[in-house]
Parts: sequence; structure tokens; C-alpha cells
Amino acid sequence: MLQCIFLLSDSGEVMLEKQLTGHRVDRSICDWFWDHVLSQGDSFKLMPVIASPTHYLFQIVREGITFLACTQVEMAPLMGIEFLCRVADVLTEYLGGLNEDLIKDNFVIVYELLDEMIDNGFPLTTEPNILREMIAPPNIVSKMLSVVTGNTNNMSDTLPGATASCVPWRTTDVKYANNEVYVDLVEEMDATINRDGVLVKCEIYGEVQVNALLSGLPDLTLSFANPSILDDVRFHPCVRFRPWEANQILSFVPPDGQFKLMSYRVKKLKSTPIYVKPQLTSSAGTCRISVMVGIRNDPGKTIDSITLQFQLPPCILSADLSSNHGTVDILTNKMCTWSIGRIPKDKAPALTGTMVLEAGLDCLKVFPTFQLGFRIMGIALSGLQIDKLDLKVVPNRLYKGFRALTRAGEYQVRS
Repeated sequence: MLQCIFLLSDSGEVMLEKQLTGHRVDRSICDWFWDHVLSQGDSFKLMPVIASPTHYLFQIVREGITFLACTQVEMAPLMGIEFLCRVADVLTEYLGGLNEDLIKDNFVIVYELLDEMIDNGFPLTTEPNILREMIAPPNIVSKMLSVVTGNTNNMSDTLPGATASCVPWRTTDVKYANNEVYVDLVEEMDATINRDGVLVKCEIYGEVQVNALLSGLPDLTLSFANPSILDDVRFHPCVRFRPWEANQILSFVPPDGQFKLMSYRVKKLKSTPIYVKPQLTSSAGTCRISVMVGIRNDPGKTIDSITLQFQLPPCILSADLSSNHGTVDILTNKMCTWSIGRIPKDKAPALTGTMVLEAGLDCLKVFPTFQLGFRIMGIALSGLQIDKLDLKVVPNRLYKGFRALTRAGEYQVRS
């Protein structure tokens, strides 16, 4: 049972406090938490469960905002962590993003959502589709009306249709003229390449996203051609676990509209689609940099939106960088961004230039880490393939669509 939730900014300021039970949790617990963050650094913020002298703390960090929950009783740690993840996901969907300004501009909606998502410390309604029926998402019209009328209440006067449904995540009596279901495989590649060009780690984090616009109470089954490659799978509550455990088949009654059906990881991949070859040489107070980017393994689809970012070391006073393809920008915080777009067929993109070191340094002591970004439409680099999607009762005018997208996640190249 959770007793309190705090939202902290990246400076440690308490932006929001929600007491969940009759036992009030004092804000001093946030001071204790932030003092340990400052003294122990990032290693403390990576700990999802923390035992303080008076409470157990659960924390997640999203976009610089720390979601902190407290309890004094024994409970399943994963329940607290999962609930905080649901809160962060719902706020991101409602507010169109997640940052300090958005939360401060929508305090009323955030409190209303928390009121419905948890009751007396226990999770209650966490399905976004049902919450939308109860609490209207913010928009320009509602904000203007609240200013004119002074009424900031966004709650609906009627109960959501799911209260009369046999499944709590789907409303009753849904009707569509055209029945459609779309399945998207969205994957992010996390890779680490050392200074010798050796692939240290490469894995895929993926999501199966579904947009179900189906009448009635549809019952679907989704199967993969190669489910054995999947690790660390997580399912939406609508998925029946026994068919997956027995035959690796997803059997479910979907929520109405768009939702995340499952997430997964594919580990120990052997290759990456793009290579990055940095070379830095320094002497006599200057440093020469040369970076080449090219296609290592052609995935058969166009690779676009390629970017390369790196932070110039603090000892760099000035830098003169140029490229034979794309544009190079250096911000005031010494973050360099090379926007490549697509790799041309006739030449390999290259970035070259000279950096001036601060006085007293002959050679570079700290080397930058390069962060690669890219996007590939139409393919899942994990190799995961959808076999078929079936409905037990096929409605009239049914259309099924499948797409795949792979983009870079934490793709680091060390120099």
C-alpha cells in the first residue's frame, strides 16, 4: 500500500505532493532523498527501491522528473515501481509530453488523474482509454472555458462504459462502420562500441503497439514466426498468460483505440547497420578530429534521420568543424550535432576539423563519446516477424495492417 507520491524536479524542488492514505508523510523525506542524491550521485538515482530510516521509497526518473512513492508497510516492490511507470505514461499521453512546465500548467488534471488511478494506496484505474472517459485531456478550448467560467473541473458527470463491461479496459457497445486493426513493431537498438571498433553490446528494446478500431467485444490472437528470440517480455493486462506460456501466442480482448500490447528485448545481436570511425590526434595544444560514417550491413530499407552527437571536452576552447555531407552545429554548451540525413551512394560522409586546447595542455586527456541516431522504416532489426493475426468472430469489412520501425536508442561509440 502506497502512502504518498511526490514529483520532484531535476533541482530537487517538490512540484507535486499527493497524500494517498490517512497517514500523512512529511515532506522531510524528500529532503533526505535529495541529500543522498547529491552526495552519492547518479548511482543513487538508479536504485528503484531505497530504504530510508522511516520509509521504503520507490523511484523512477522520466525526462528529468523524479516520481517518488513512499510506504511504511511491506509490499511487492514491483507493484510500486509499475504503478509509477503507469503514472508517468498516462501523464505523458495526457499532456503531450513530460516536463516541469507542463505539470505546473496542468496541476488540476494531474491531481484528478491520481485520484482515479489509486484509491487508499492501492492501484485502481490505470487504463488510459478508461481514464479519458472520466477526465477530459487538456486542450485550448477547455483552458479558455476554465479562464472564463472559473470552473477547472474536467471530470465527466457519467461513469465510463467499462464499469458495465466484463473487461475493465474496454467500454461496452463499441460500434464502427469499418473494422480496422493495425499492429506496429517499434524497436530501439542499444549498442556500445569501444575505441577499437569492437561491438561490446548490442540489443533491441521493442514494443508491439496496436490500434484496434473494432466493434463489439473482439477476441484476437497474434502469433510470431520466431517468438523464441524474445526476452524480458511484459504484457498489457488484457493478454491471457496461459496461451503465451504454452504456445507463445498472444490471446487478448483489446482496449478500444491505441495501446501497447507488449514490450520485449532481443539480446546479443552480432552486428549494427551503421559504422562510426572516429580518429583524434593531438599535439602542441591542438587536436585534429576525423569521423567517418557509413553503412556496415545494408538492412534492405532506407536508413534516414542519421545524426551524430558528441560533447566537446571542457578543455576545448574553440572548434572549427566541417563535413562533406550534412550540417554541423555547435551549441553554447559545447554539444556538437552533425545532421547527416541519408548516406549518399557516391561518398561516405566525413566530419573533419581542428580543436584548440586550453593553455597548458599539449594533448587531449578526455575523449568524447559519440551518440548515433537513425531511423529505418519497414523493418525490425531484431528479426522478429509477425506470423498472423486472427479474430474469433470476423466482423464485416475487416482491415488488418502491419508496420515496422527501428530507430537508435542508446547507441554509443567511444573514442
